[in-house]
Amino acid sequence: MSDNRIDNLARILVEHSTRVAPGDVCLIEGEAAGECLIAACYEAVLRAGGNPIVAMTPGGSQASFFELASDDQLDWIAPTLRWAAEESDVRIRIMASQNTRELSQIDPARQTRRQKAMAPVMSAMMERAAAGQHRWALTLFPTNAYAAGAGMSLRAYQDFYYRACLADVADPVAAWAAASAETSRLAEWMSGREEVKISGPGTDLTVAVGGRTFIAADGTHNMPDGEFFTGPIEDSAEGHITYHLPATYAGREVAGVKLRFAAGKVIDASAERGQDFLIEMLDTDPGARRLGELGIGTNFGITAGSGEILLDEKIGGTVHLAVGKSYPDTGGRNESAIHWDMICDLRQGGQITVDGELLQRDGRFVV
Repeated sequence: MSDNRIDNLARILVEHSTRVAPGDVCLIEGEAAGECLIAACYEAVLRAGGNPIVAMTPGGSQASFFELASDDQLDWIAPTLRWAAEESDVRIRIMASQNTRELSQIDPARQTRRQKAMAPVMSAMMERAAAGQHRWALTLFPTNAYAAGAGMSLRAYQDFYYRACLADVADPVAAWAAASAETSRLAEWMSGREEVKISGPGTDLTVAVGGRTFIAADGTHNMPDGEFFTGPIEDSAEGHITYHLPATYAGREVAGVKLRFAAGKVIDASAERGQDFLIEMLDTDPGARRLGELGIGTNFGITAGSGEILLDEKIGGTVHLAVGKSYPDTGGRNESAIHWDMICDLRQGGQITVDGELLQRDGRFVV
């Protein structure tokens, strides 16, 4: 049975997120389980006058790569990956995992080696995006794996996901245009500020943001979206933070993470589950122990964690502080092969103050 929400999501990605124009070369990447959304995006790009290129991978190929690849193959970067980062106008990536834990048994050192090899490609894409030369968007296609991770049936998860993306309304592109107004207002309010203090149960952390740019995430890169973010000054983080939602990176999950910062650097890290992996990732390179992003969620349509960071970092009433690489368009300068978002829930007893002025209490904005 056809689902018009799939076509609506494709329209959002092409017309709102990446604004495909006539002549744009658009790479559409995704796993085979998301073929119907890939096909819908292909048609939407054609309708917009763009030139679509599809790269669809079979399910399980990521696990096969890490299980079978030699060190030389881990270090090898395909010419198509370089072209996508350095030459394409638009890149739409669709996650459609049928097993979100397929990498859980892979040696983290192999994943770290691959991340280091990919770092120049990642930097090239981010720099081109910051310069306005490249547009990209990331979404997922609901599968049983994501539904199971969220503790839902597939039908319930589909309803939850498409609602979070505003793909269930008559004119989703107009809906996203309207939804961006509040996020933009909050990002503008942060402009010119110097210091952000985050406090709550298990958390008392201060970061400096003077001279940095706050960006309103309004569906341009992620779908669903809803946050405003910046790159904190690299040596400024002081204090400690507790992350309340489980965090997955490279197919491995950690939970109950606590980090302590001094002079911007993680000096102590612990986790109730996955602590060895957490520390191994923090030791990837010097930049992995510094903050690359401070993000504040604004999507109050997402009310609970789903086990997928694409959604969870947008939850209204939460903040996420990512260790690793900064986004250049924020003014952030931290370099790392990783960028790992982790989420702190402020909805019960937390608050955010900015230059001494209250921005948010118990997860609700007060400005």
